[in-house]
Amino acid sequence: MARPLAVAAVFATAVASLPAAADTIRIGYISPLTGSHAEFSESDPYVLGRMKALLKGGLTIAGKKYDVEIIEKDSQSSTDRAGALAAQLITKNKVDLLLIQDSLSSITAADQAELNGVPAVSTMMPWQAWMFPRKGDPKVGFEWSYHFFWGLEDVVGAYKEIWASVKTNKKIGGIYSADPGGEAFGSEEFGVPALAKQIGYGHVSTGKFQEGVADFSPQIGKFKTEGVEIVSGHAHVPDFTTFWSQSAQQKFQPKVVTVAAALLFPAGLNAQGARGDGLTTEVWWTPGFPYKSSLTGQTARQLAEDYEKATNRQWTQPLGYAHAIWEVGIEALKRAKNPHDRKAVRDALKTMKFDTIVGSVNWADTPIKNVAKTAVLGGQWRMGKAVGSKHKYELLITNNGSAPHIPVQSPVKLLGEL
Repeated sequence: MARPLAVAAVFATAVASLPAAADTIRIGYISPLTGSHAEFSESDPYVLGRMKALLKGGLTIAGKKYDVEIIEKDSQSSTDRAGALAAQLITKNKVDLLLIQDSLSSITAADQAELNGVPAVSTMMPWQAWMFPRKGDPKVGFEWSYHFFWGLEDVVGAYKEIWASVKTNKKIGGIYSADPGGEAFGSEEFGVPALAKQIGYGHVSTGKFQEGVADFSPQIGKFKTEGVEIVSGHAHVPDFTTFWSQSAQQKFQPKVVTVAAALLFPAGLNAQGARGDGLTTEVWWTPGFPYKSSLTGQTARQLAEDYEKATNRQWTQPLGYAHAIWEVGIEALKRAKNPHDRKAVRDALKTMKFDTIVGSVNWADTPIKNVAKTAVLGGQWRMGKAVGSKHKYELLITNNGSAPHIPVQSPVKLLGEL
């Protein structure tokens, strides 16, 4: 997804409003401002602007006031670049804490944190896709890197609720990108294929596709031959747009489409024109979540409204997590008493149970070492005018089995019913 060059230039350089000194806390921040995963960082300029304003006067910890320097880096949606940037932030910039708001970067950047003994917090990646490529063991975990997000067991549970609430022939066709997210969602052990087997659904596999593929005819042809009525998987906006457009051209009309990544964001739906109505996906943050920020006191709805007013854009799911990662990071620095003591910051993360704008982040009592799981629900995009929204599309919560305290907004409707 293209982003303005001026914004990219701002992110590519360190932002140091205050001179570096011994009493300065340095926080490194990596996100995919440009490249194929840029949709995950759409809200970053807004969030970082708010954080800079909040920390402009410094941060008082254990009675001592520290200046704060935020050093931002654009991973350009590259795992190799993310690792190199993390190494630079650690060895050259001497950061006290590394924050990683990027699914791809969360692997290589976290590895650099482990290698160099620097506390790191990441998000925006199912925990399996963060842990297993790094040869991690859920019973053992890691020493320096901590992650908060949901797992594949949670998201496939949300998918199961979506599919069970409508009538289909229970045949799923899978499209999975050849990246860590696609590998996780397409896993025979814990992804959508595993769920299909568990609940008695058929799963038509088409292998992994490379990002930027121009032709989905082989997949579409197989789905038509096999009588697929549910499409699921993991794809980013450009690739899903190609798939969905070619599905229309080839008269492939599934009853339900539930895809991760591409269908998380308003921009992903807007790219589908009128054919985005009724597409389903997981929901991990909306203005309707009953939580508030520990930093600003804003509710989820107030944060979303402020974002829309400031940017003239529709709220997007990553907004909540882009904000929450700062809540967690700043809280860890405070609890450490000495923000320059890396072991103390690490231990503060290890023992943290803390309420944020995305809900509770709990590393203290987790059965999965270094992972704090958060809620994920089922949702469906509807044309805004059909549901009383000012936006072209609005994401409605349709299933809430994993978090019944969050209200359902609408039942799932089949694509053919809209």
